[in-house]
Amino acid sequence: MILQPLLDLAELCVRRGIHHAVIAPGSRSAALTLAFARHPHIQTKVIPDERAAGYIALGMAQQLGQPVALICTSGTAALNFAPAVTEAYFLGVPLLVLTADRPPEWIHQQDGQMIHQDAVYGKHIKESYSLPADYGHVDSRWFIERTVNQLINSAQEQPRGPVHLNVPIREPFYPKPDETFTYGSPRTITRVVEQRTLPQETWEELIGLLEDTDRVLILAGQQVISESLLEILDQLKNEFAFPVVGEVLSNLSGHSFLTHPDIFLGSTQPQDERCPEVLITFGDSFVSKNLKLFFRKYKPRYHYHISFRRELIDPFQTLTQQLAIEPEVFFHTLLETLDLRAFRQGDEDRDTTFLQSWEVAEQKAVSGIRHFLQTREAFGEFQAVAQVLEQIPESSQLHLANSMSVRYANYIGLPQRVTVFSNRGTSGIDGCMSTAVGAALTTDQLVFLLIGDVAFFYDRNALWHPHVPSNLRIILINNSGGSIFRMIDGPRQQPELETYFETKHHTTAERTAQDAGLEYYAIANEPELVKALPSFLNEDKKAKLLEISSDPVANQKTFDQFKELMKAM
Repeated sequence: MILQPLLDLAELCVRRGIHHAVIAPGSRSAALTLAFARHPHIQTKVIPDERAAGYIALGMAQQLGQPVALICTSGTAALNFAPAVTEAYFLGVPLLVLTADRPPEWIHQQDGQMIHQDAVYGKHIKESYSLPADYGHVDSRWFIERTVNQLINSAQEQPRGPVHLNVPIREPFYPKPDETFTYGSPRTITRVVEQRTLPQETWEELIGLLEDTDRVLILAGQQVISESLLEILDQLKNEFAFPVVGEVLSNLSGHSFLTHPDIFLGSTQPQDERCPEVLITFGDSFVSKNLKLFFRKYKPRYHYHISFRRELIDPFQTLTQQLAIEPEVFFHTLLETLDLRAFRQGDEDRDTTFLQSWEVAEQKAVSGIRHFLQTREAFGEFQAVAQVLEQIPESSQLHLANSMSVRYANYIGLPQRVTVFSNRGTSGIDGCMSTAVGAALTTDQLVFLLIGDVAFFYDRNALWHPHVPSNLRIILINNSGGSIFRMIDGPRQQPELETYFETKHHTTAERTAQDAGLEYYAIANEPELVKALPSFLNEDKKAKLLEISSDPVANQKTFDQFKELMKAM
């Protein structure tokens, strides 16, 4: 007999706005699975591999802006969710993780699929609870109702993230063939969170600092940014000469902002003229080591970081204040206040020297990278990636796998408005393709994934299910190993480079594409790439995979030449 509290759990999720569930099959989770699968207002996706399932749910939740339910059976299945749960925790993506379990008294009794599932994700979860194994008592049902509401509240509140509910289930957990499901009317219990603003004295202090200096810089970390905030930042740049700087993951591309700091901040020339007096940062992590080293060397006197996180975020070792406020609210208030002060004081002429020093460096970097790529004689992955990125249609998505993929994109940049995502919460290669698949399942946009061969083959189960979306476009850079280790001085100098760091292989993606029903393109030179791109970029309803093969030694040589270009900027 199906347990009524589990039906109410599914109903409560619907009432709280959760309409999508990713389910990894299993037996102990049968009652939980069926409660979601048979609900008329829940869309389910069945993904056999739990690790892939976790990342697919993450990709879906990113697009939806709402938690996605993630369900698995008992035992090590729950542990296979851990990489995706950890990424969601550090990236701020809401998930409701539901792990079926066996009754707790059976642990250490040589019973199958029994592990310690209580708080199994440790510190990598916002909140975690275990339900009682017996649901008959009225207090148990009250506890379930209250706890599920609390977890959904927590997942959605800033900073958003994953929450976990462990669900012990006794036998029998399969319904009878003629059993009907009746969803109840569980209570919804919401929590009203006050709209946070800053104390007046904080605003007065900050505005005073900004009025006393012309060296103010706004630095954007990884985020999906709204059009309204982009307009506000553009006004701050134009009216008050504040440089607005970000990487490819900050989603400032296609606007008049500075998006190539990774190139020009790698210069060995003195850069004192670009040191800000006041630094304002917002968003998540940065890819560029050059950018981090720059601000650690040229320290701003004041550094304000906008974040709801409890932890103090201080990667530049310069933080003076962390502000718990929505970025859009902050910059809107800042613009209005500065406009009013400037109007009252008649201050219309600001020194633009500081802004110009950053803009000149940006222009030089853009010209330098274009000239560099155009003058390479041998075909390689750097040039191939540049050609593909330049032609990705506007209003599509680009997902960047970790390792060299995200770095190439960060150097090259995007001339057009494309929304960019990457698993930079933990920066692992596991799940990069699964996350892109999850996104493609949840949007009508074309979803492009730039991924290296090691990350691709490590995550092949992202395509091992019947839901491969037709709007997915995979650009696979296959150099027969983890070539990033050829770009780093430490491993490249070791005689064990190929065996212990690069993980050399001779695998292609042709059979994987065939098994998953993807249209496949094999590219080994520039004419083949030019010929294949129009068809690959076409919006016809078929998932596609473009595999670009290249020589790792030649790629290393090209990248070494590029690093010399950066040093000379």
